[in-house]
Amino acid sequence: MKVYNSMTRRKEELVPLKEGKIGIYACGPTVYDYFHIGNARMFIMFDMLRRYLEYRGYEVTYVQNFTDIDDKMIARASLEGVTVKELSERFIREYYQDAEALGIRQASVHPRATDHIPQIIDLIKSLEEKGLAYVLDGDVYFDTAAWPEYGKLSGQSLDDLDAGSRVDVDEEKRSPADFALWKKQKPGEPAWDSPWGMGRPGWHIECSAMSMAYLGETFDIHCGGMDLMFPHHENEIAQSEGGTGKPFARYWMHNGFLNIDNRKMSKSLGNFFTIRDILKEYDAEDIRMFMLSAHYRSPLNFSREMMDQARASLLRLYAARDKLSFLLQHAHDNAPSEQEKAFIEKAEGTVPSWCEAMDDDLNTAEAMGVLFDLVYDINTELQGSVAREAVLAARQAMDTITGVFGLLTKKTGELPEDVQALAQEREQARKDRDWARSDALRDKLTAMGYTVEDTKLGQKVVKTV
Repeated sequence: MKVYNSMTRRKEELVPLKEGKIGIYACGPTVYDYFHIGNARMFIMFDMLRRYLEYRGYEVTYVQNFTDIDDKMIARASLEGVTVKELSERFIREYYQDAEALGIRQASVHPRATDHIPQIIDLIKSLEEKGLAYVLDGDVYFDTAAWPEYGKLSGQSLDDLDAGSRVDVDEEKRSPADFALWKKQKPGEPAWDSPWGMGRPGWHIECSAMSMAYLGETFDIHCGGMDLMFPHHENEIAQSEGGTGKPFARYWMHNGFLNIDNRKMSKSLGNFFTIRDILKEYDAEDIRMFMLSAHYRSPLNFSREMMDQARASLLRLYAARDKLSFLLQHAHDNAPSEQEKAFIEKAEGTVPSWCEAMDDDLNTAEAMGVLFDLVYDINTELQGSVAREAVLAARQAMDTITGVFGLLTKKTGELPEDVQALAQEREQARKDRDWARSDALRDKLTAMGYTVEDTKLGQKVVKTV
């Protein structure tokens, strides 16, 4: 498998540190609110990476943190009149609920920043001892000028970083690019004891300490959104490698931006949507389908039109799966015909072709195309009573791919008794050539949310997803 490494700006063969094992750190949410549709893209795409690597036989340790102490947490808790801990507990529960709906599996470990204060302090002390950090009235800053490699991930140089340009402004700092490792306690803020007095960690140092606590000082893959490349990931590299003297992450993977109706998502523009907002109108599986339909590094535009297309594509997958179930009930056990043998050969080649696309930097867009080629063949080549072997070949390929994709999670084959009764009544009406009654019953089933299709093998009734 090859992945695009943001550090080297090229595709590289994925060679893990330990044979058969891969360690991944994915930046998780700051738990002061529901996560938004942009966050969802990252969570879904790197859940997909993990699922695929496991499918390929790797033992994956997947670490995704919760940032449960930072400026936004403190401000929101103060606004709501609750403690920061109460706020974090609430939105961690909400995260799990939304993530489960989207088919995002829980990480191997979900570390919280507040549970790793000793590791954070040890890392800052190491940086201070090596002359890479300095104290300023109880605050501790990383000295970017003392780290010659600063900017190697993002391509930013210290000369290019003007005061106020995506960095914290403090006239006392040695450089505008210097960032906080430890923040002195302000009145009413949560704080921990440290060699520099009562305070709390900076955002960047939290991820360094947590990733190394579970994956080691050097690990395989660090991933996150493109917006985190600078300054967050750049700062992680500087403080981690500065503290340990070892390489940090070997591969950096970043997903592209998600826009809303071709505009950047922004609360000021009124186009800022949480997953909870989207779930009022769309099914969670529609969202997952939408995300997987594009390459993770490509910009992606969220719109109702695109979501409707994703929903329609998902319905095609469900319809194909239901058709296979229907065909299997009527399949024969005779040897496949020559035409069916050709179909079986194509079906058996689907998963290898899908793997080829996925091995090319997790190209889910191309891989999805392979799946829909199979759907097209199912719809055009499997008609009437066919050999069981042909149906099973198609079903196995489809189940494998959709299983790794985390799609087709709903059961649609079993019909309620009242629906079965109406379907049987309609079938009798057709036998009696009572077309008006047949059409009326079809309309009733459609109104109840079922699609009715008349085939050579008889009537097929399936739940509209």
